[in-house]
Amino acid sequence: MAEVKLHGFWYSPVLWRVVWTLKLKGIPYDYTEEDRFNKSAQLLKYNPVHKKIPVLVHDGKPICESMIIVEYIDEIWPQNPLLPADPYERAIARFWAKYADDMISAVAALYRSSIGEEREKAIEKVWEHLTVVEDNCFGDEKKFFGGDTINIVDLALGSVANLLLVVEVMFEVKVLQALKFPRLNSWFNNFRDVPVIAKNLPEQEKIVAFASSYS
Repeated sequence: MAEVKLHGFWYSPVLWRVVWTLKLKGIPYDYTEEDRFNKSAQLLKYNPVHKKIPVLVHDGKPICESMIIVEYIDEIWPQNPLLPADPYERAIARFWAKYADDMISAVAALYRSSIGEEREKAIEKVWEHLTVVEDNCFGDEKKFFGGDTINIVDLALGSVANLLLVVEVMFEVKVLQALKFPRLNSWFNNFRDVPVIAKNLPEQEKIVAFASSYS
């Protein structure tokens, strides 16, 4: 097997997606923790355009952007597939994975918000996104987005939901409310109960402490 390396920040939700993918596929890899304030020469070489993590290096070739990396891994290692085989279903999965990607900015705005009206508006914006997902992504009989097994949408949404839990703890506010979003809560519980995910969830207390130091 060609060498696989991963560069990232341990606290980054977009890194978690790649880690979960590698673990679900059973792919061994070497991990390099980057310093956001002093990025390595390797990272800048591998991603000279955006200079961001994550970067996956497979057989010396770098791949950037978390969801592109997830799809690349899924194509190279077909075991435990994350994208549907049907072209239409695959397109739908990509749509919702992109929607989840866009939700990160709304959660980040909540994280940066000031207490009071600004925070209330930020919560309302997150709720708008969560309502769309609640109403369109999870039927009553579906354990995960694609059915009984995790797929690319679950990984994308899982990183957003986990980030949202951190913000909830920091601000002592419940955003992902069980009564307001019952399907989302049921899905997230199922997601976190998958052994590979449970073993590779970032430590919430550690992330809260880190995020609080920059809030």
